[in-house]
Parts: sequence; structure tokens; C-alpha cells
Amino acid sequence: MDNKKMSLEDLLEQAWKVRQAFFPDQIEFAAPNRTLSVSVTGGSCELNCSHCNGVYLQKMIPIEQALSLKDSREKSYLVSGGCNAAGKVPLLEKWSELEELASRGALNLHTGLVTDEEASRLSEIATVVSFDFVGDDETISAVYGIPVTVNDYLSSYRSLQKYTRVIPHICIGLKGGEIKGEYEALKILRDEAVEAISMIVFRPTAETRFSECSPPAFEDAARFIASARLMFPRTPLYLGCMRPGGRYRAQLDALAIKAGVNKIVLPAPEARRQADELGLSITVSGECCSL
Repeated sequence: MDNKKMSLEDLLEQAWKVRQAFFPDQIEFAAPNRTLSVSVTGGSCELNCSHCNGVYLQKMIPIEQALSLKDSREKSYLVSGGCNAAGKVPLLEKWSELEELASRGALNLHTGLVTDEEASRLSEIATVVSFDFVGDDETISAVYGIPVTVNDYLSSYRSLQKYTRVIPHICIGLKGGEIKGEYEALKILRDEAVEAISMIVFRPTAETRFSECSPPAFEDAARFIASARLMFPRTPLYLGCMRPGGRYRAQLDALAIKAGVNKIVLPAPEARRQADELGLSITVSGECCSL
């Protein structure tokens, strides 16, 4: 039966049965207070993408400042930054700083697009790579404004996969709240080696071109998560930190538990109640979900 024609209740029921068949009755709640978010470009980004416009970079610590911290309690680092005009995070331009950071803790690198040579070099210091995977050319154009295609994202993913651990990230509703290429992304990844999949949800952000857009309906986001569980029955699925808050998060998080996720970052209280109802034992971790 086509997942899109199935009721959400039936879809969640099937997804939960698949989770029960292939995973233990455990779920991880991540509160990444031991992972420091670091930017290699400070607050600058050449692309100023429609959903971000560099806003989230302002909340990250410049890498030079991170290296100056003494007696830091962090044990790992999420390293990102603004993209250049080619859609790459210029990590290699900060190589010596990254080497020093890697000597202090595990690195989760957000790379953007990469060549095979760049992927090989980054694997020397990466513990894991978080790679934003997009499955629709129109979305790439509308969000990033760069002349690349889904094939470029797939090529980058394959290069990273050759040399290091990589966790594809799929943003549900990336195109201003519209779910467009996300299911196609899952179809593409089904033919690739996939260690885990992290899903996040578009959230309208002030000072961006998508600020007046609405997130996808939480039911539609839950439907996507449940569909991912059915398509990837043995693959760990994560609900990452980037998603709307408030009532939206409360409703989505509870449904995500029923949809069969293995890990949720900063879950709403409703997620804990749902996990208890379903008989899941809860473990708590203090680092980024990809680590």
C-alpha cells in the first residue's frame, strides 16, 4: 500500500512494528551540552541561504575563540560555518586550527559540498561528518541559490562515505515549509551505504527570506519520519535539534517516538511520556546526535 494513501495512524502502527522487530526497547534522549558549536567563518556566509541567512552562525563560537577557552567542559565539537559561493564550508582554510581542536575532542564536521580530494583530507581529523542531503533541484536553487544539482550532493556524499563516517541530514520542509524532495532523498539514499539518518524540520527564522513561511504540518513531518522507518527498517533514525518549538515540538516529538526513531535531541516532555507508554527505556547522552 502507498504510504501517502495510508492514514497516519496506520502508518505509525506499521512503523512501530518495524522498530520493534529490529531494535531493542530503548531510546536515547540527547542533551548536547558537552558539544561546543564552532564556526570556521565566524558570523559570515557568502550564500545567506533563504532559511538561515547566517542567523544561526551568530550563535556559534568562532574557532579561534574556541581554541582560547581554558578548562572547557566540552568533550566534542560541532564544526560548521558559512558556505562559500560553491556551497562548501571552507574547513581546509582553518586546517591548523582544526588539528588543534581535534587534539582536544571528537569533531563532527558540517562540510557542505566536497570534492573527493577534500573528503579524503577531512577524514584525517573528522570523527563523523554531518552532511545535509537534498533530493530536489528546485529546492537547491530556492534555498541556496547555487547552480548545483542533486547529483552534486550525491557525489559529495559518496566521496565522504569512502573515507569517513557520515550521517546524512534531511530537513523536512526545507523549501519554505514545503515537503518537495525529501522523499526522493530517501529513495536515493536507499541505494547507498547509510549508517544512520538524522531528520530535522524547517523552522521560520526572523531576518531570513523564509521568515513568513510556515513549517510543514507536524502530521506531515511525522508521516515522513514513519515512512523513513519503513524504508530503512534496520537503520537508526534521529530527530535532530533543529525543529520548531512549543506546541509543535510537543506534538511532533510524541509522534516521532511512535514512528520509530532511535534518538531525539532535546525532546519535549511529551516524548518522555510517550516513550514510557510504549515501554521504552530511556538513556540520556550529552553530545551532538551524530556522535
